[in-house]
Amino acid sequence: MSKFRFDVVSLFPEAFKGFFNHGLIKKAFEEKIASIHIHNPRDHAIDNYRKVDDEPYGGGVGMVLKPEPYFSIFDQIPKLNKKRILLMTPQGRKIYQSDFSRWSKEDQLILICGSYEGFDERIRSLADEEISIGDFVLTGGEIPAITLINGIVRLLPGTLGSAESLDEESHNDFLLEHPQYTRPSEFKGMKVPDVLLSGNHKLIKEWRQKEREIRTQARRPDLFELWKLDQLSIDKRSSLLKTEMSLRIGNEYESYPDW
Repeated sequence: MSKFRFDVVSLFPEAFKGFFNHGLIKKAFEEKIASIHIHNPRDHAIDNYRKVDDEPYGGGVGMVLKPEPYFSIFDQIPKLNKKRILLMTPQGRKIYQSDFSRWSKEDQLILICGSYEGFDERIRSLADEEISIGDFVLTGGEIPAITLINGIVRLLPGTLGSAESLDEESHNDFLLEHPQYTRPSEFKGMKVPDVLLSGNHKLIKEWRQKEREIRTQARRPDLFELWKLDQLSIDKRSSLLKTEMSLRIGNEYESYPDW
């Protein structure tokens, strides 16, 4: 049995067929680190024409997805104890890397992909969260679902060769990743920074951190401001902790010898 289960509700199951047949994602599914199950609402339509949409009450352009097929699918999907149901919609909250990390700790994700002019409002009651990959509109929720599956599977234990490779990636702590170089040390007049060739791990770590800050400030000033706020809160917590320890020792709540 796979360790992590994805259930995707989609009118276009063929969109998922080729994507997971290469690279680390293919490896994860082959080694049963994760499994994916696609459910087509048309298979649960209640009429002979497999109709899944209808005209909106009150008038308007476009067609609205009917609730019956989606509730029928949802009732038949096996449910694990640790699960989240996510609705792919441009009205949803924009997701971040921290969401991938949070969802990767579940055992199951059920992803509901929208299409046409949107869902019957009652379908929304099935979801724990409504999510979006950005402030734009696509023809359906399949691309957001593929993005989400990709982002989560690579975080699952066993997918990557080393879990340490995840530690300094972009967006893990608001900062973008530092510049990376490999051989040759000079190419077309462009040289690898001397510090990376020095063998001094302390200087290399300091250089990488500084480059992360510079790159984030230049490319994503919004993230840089969030990082500064986060650092400020860390500094405040550290200051409060030092003050608390000083007061406790000064009032003889605790005392320890110098070892």
